Amino acid sequence: MRIFLVGFMGSGKSSLGRKLAHRLGFSFIDLDKMIEEKEGRSISEIFENKGENSFREIEHECLKQTLLVEDAVISTGGGTPCFFNNMDMINQNGISVYIKFNSGMLASRLSKDKGKRPLLKHSDNKKDFQDHIEKLLSKREKYYLQSQLILDKPKRTNDIIIVISEYLTSINKKIKK
Repeated sequence: MRIFLVGFMGSGKSSLGRKLAHRLGFSFIDLDKMIEEKEGRSISEIFENKGENSFREIEHECLKQTLLVEDAVISTGGGTPCFFNNMDMINQNGISVYIKFNSGMLASRLSKDKGKRPLLKHSDNKKDFQDHIEKLLSKREKYYLQSQLILDKPKRTNDIIIVISEYLTSINKKIKK
């Protein structure tokens, strides 16, 4: 079984993914880290040197590689579901979980490290930053909403893990019938 965590950057997919994988006894794959290791440079450097289109092709290939791993929690990049047939591939090969936050909460969470995020580092002031997040989120959300499980404004990591575990249990019961 594969569990794909999707959602906007800064929604906590990586930290949640590590904890969920540990709780389930699964492997954890951070797609962004996988890309950085494969390319030998940071996501920002890939964007700067190769451009977004090349990055998305690399990301798509790495996503396909995750399908070779069983019993894994995969933290996707914020844009992963929005390109190629990635969201279909995710839904056909595992359980998709959307970690959903509104643009205001995301702006607050991302404001500290926007320089590390290639798609956010050109927003000069707080209003531009929030507007940019809002526009990008509105473009991406139609993909995120295709997820099989949507967690709206989740509060505590342990509560999220319980909800996901209960969802997996209910799916396993349906499969066994």
